[in-house]
Amino acid sequence: MNQVKIERVNSLLEKEISTILMMEVKDPDIRFVTVTKVSTTNDLSYAKVYVTVMRDDKKEETLKALKDAKGFIRKELMDRVELRHIPELQFIYDDSIAYGQKIESIIDELHEEEKKDESNE
Repeated sequence: MNQVKIERVNSLLEKEISTILMMEVKDPDIRFVTVTKVSTTNDLSYAKVYVTVMRDDKKEETLKALKDAKGFIRKELMDRVELRHIPELQFIYDDSIAYGQKIESIIDELHEEEKKDESNE
């Protein structure tokens, strides 16, 4: 399938799933979920929905709640998105933000050590 179309579908699904999670889903475990990326297969039969949560200690509960709400979210997408077939959704925790923060803290530590070394000279 055309890569441009897939990217457009990914973007549309990301926007609509975010809206559904924010406005329609009543589960309190899903309240503070951010959709960071959607990646669909070439035939649009499956979509990986990458999410982050505000509180890391609620990660497992949130992923379980998203899995339980998957049918409702797909039904809402059918009403909102004009696709012949709505992909099967798989929610995956996106740890890239935490990874980026870890790298940033390491860089900050290195800069602090550099400053200490320069001041000791």
